[in-house]
Amino acid sequence: MEMINKQKFIAVIGGNQCSPEGECVAEEVGRELAKRGAILVCGGLGGVMEAACKGAYSAGGMTIGILPGDSRQAANPYVQIPIVTDIGYARNVIVVKSAQAIIAIDGSYGTLTEISYALQNGVPVIGLNTWALAQNGQPDNSIILAKSPAEAVDKALDLAGD
Repeated sequence: MEMINKQKFIAVIGGNQCSPEGECVAEEVGRELAKRGAILVCGGLGGVMEAACKGAYSAGGMTIGILPGDSRQAANPYVQIPIVTDIGYARNVIVVKSAQAIIAIDGSYGTLTEISYALQNGVPVIGLNTWALAQNGQPDNSIILAKSPAEAVDKALDLAGD
């Protein structure tokens, strides 16, 4: 196994509930990350997070879930390393700061907070069917769009710093 400090940590963020399409996309992203030796970080719950973890786990990857509550048992069944925080959605900051790049899939306002925090901190955000940003009516292209799970993973790994 590669030294952990040489591996890329990529966060997959998205809603605790998602469409069947979002689930398929997230699972494929997780699988692609695992195939390429990246460690998947997420919020550890259901929806996009669970689907991404399932994909990574099925391909032999490592999954870390940064949980909002005080119980390891709240983690989805594919989280291998549950991190209990008991700080609610303030844990979104930890998800972002633990990653070298973010892949956002679908998502609601919690996902938007993670995107915002990542962009404020210079962490690249790759988007798959997620939020679009504008400021004063002008498009903000800070979220790097991808058309497929493989393209999202390519971009995330390319942009992930050391």
